Amino acid sequence: MHRVLSVKAKPDWNLEIVFSDGTRGTVSIKDRLFGPVFEPLKDPSVFAQVRVDEFGAVCWPNGADLAPDALYEKITSRTQVA
Repeated sequence: MHRVLSVKAKPDWNLEIVFSDGTRGTVSIKDRLFGPVFEPLKDPSVFAQVRVDEFGAVCWPNGADLAPDALYEKITSRTQVA
């Protein structure tokens, strides 16, 4: 499992992420901002409260979280050369 070492909120609901193996990249979560847990993240001040939990997952104080493996896959699939 790839652990997130750091995460930073960027404009337009993007997250700048660094993983434990040195992989880094930016992921947009704009298309995930629906439902009772993720809808509050539409508020930029709430979105900015992003952090990494003790398991290496991206999370927010309201309980919203994103699995590190899915984020890793999203970042690495864009950087592979066909």
